[in-house]
Amino acid sequence: MSRFKIYQSTGEHELFEPVSEQQLKPLKAGKETIEVNLDDQQTFQEMDGFGASFTDSSAYLIHQILSEEQREELMIRLFHPEDGIGLSVIRNPMGASDYARTVYSYNDLPEGETDPDLTRFSIAHDEEDVIPLTKKALELNPDLKLFLSPWSAPGWMKTSGSMITGQLKHEYYPVYAEYFAKTIKAYAEHGLTVHAVTPQNEALYEPGHYPGMLMPAEAQADFIKNHLKPAFVSQGIQTKILCYDHNWNEPGYPLTVLEQAGEEVDGVAWHWYGGEATAQTKVHQAHTGKEVHFTEGSGGEWIPPFEQAFSNVMRTGIQILRNYSKSFVLWNMALDENNGPTVPGFGRSTCRGIVQVNQQTGELAYTLDYYALAHFSAIIRPQAVRIESNSSHEFISNVAFRNQDGSIAVVLFNDGEASENIQLKLHKDELLTLTMEPHSAWSILIPNPF
Repeated sequence: MSRFKIYQSTGEHELFEPVSEQQLKPLKAGKETIEVNLDDQQTFQEMDGFGASFTDSSAYLIHQILSEEQREELMIRLFHPEDGIGLSVIRNPMGASDYARTVYSYNDLPEGETDPDLTRFSIAHDEEDVIPLTKKALELNPDLKLFLSPWSAPGWMKTSGSMITGQLKHEYYPVYAEYFAKTIKAYAEHGLTVHAVTPQNEALYEPGHYPGMLMPAEAQADFIKNHLKPAFVSQGIQTKILCYDHNWNEPGYPLTVLEQAGEEVDGVAWHWYGGEATAQTKVHQAHTGKEVHFTEGSGGEWIPPFEQAFSNVMRTGIQILRNYSKSFVLWNMALDENNGPTVPGFGRSTCRGIVQVNQQTGELAYTLDYYALAHFSAIIRPQAVRIESNSSHEFISNVAFRNQDGSIAVVLFNDGEASENIQLKLHKDELLTLTMEPHSAWSILIPNPF
């Protein structure tokens, strides 16, 4: 009988496979043993969890293209803590993103019209696919936390008059704050609590071919401090506010927002499309009371499978967690055989979903992102606390957590080019020895008491 739960991935034909202690390969003779030491007396952040996004495209594919049987199986495999990989964070767009079949907000008007009282506000679009799936996810995993992020305000609130390009007009700051409050309350009517929002997805990027909105740091600080937070307080809304929601390469942005509106901000959200994960720690150390979240990273055709693509998610995921993040959220929950659907005029998409739903055949396939996420989410449970872990060789990436039940979850990744002998220790006591193939990932759950 195995004391430990162990999973390994060594290649595209062996992804997140269960392994018993008896199946572990003997250590290679004549090769040094690399120690990975755990210390649960030294603790760091508490996890909210792992997940992805029900974009309009993802929700449509799962809710309308899959059969009821396929959909049921997929939702269990995604969200159920025992029968699946236990995803516990969903970050949904507020309105259209690049991965939507049309450009829409919750208050679309004919050109030239305005609605400062938001009398025509409606989340009817989300009630079709996004909300039913989010409710099903919550039913399967009661620990689920929902984040919402807009790609753009309704076009009539902006300098461009469109959801594509432009900035939020200053006179609409209070109206846009009310738009957030209405969204949160509309979701609550469906039994869905919004755990956190960001004021703007990728606030420094103004794409010309899909919804986006430029929001400089000073503008975001003003919006949060003087409009969004006061609207939440006056209406008794407990939803957290995370600033930034963009790449690691511009830490000056969240630092500015936290300096100018720190008391009204709960934390910082990050993406991986530029810079290094250490930016999370830099900002965390400057503002220690603020939460760190990783809210978007997509895999795609720009990284060749298997080795580079899978390794990228494992390597970067470990770095994200070692740099204080309470969440690790990839991008689309599902995309089709053409990496879509995307908004009209988007052009060729190269992103990869957690699963692929083939619109021609109705076939469902789990991508390597699903199995990479599984290495984390299946053993690191919500409210787990990160503990100190270190390796005697830097190419053995590692991160460890203590779950609420006292079990210890360890994720290891061999970023080197050779097989290595590994000895896992807790307080200098040996727990387990194993051989790690190059570019292999291992997840180990150590029961309490072990």
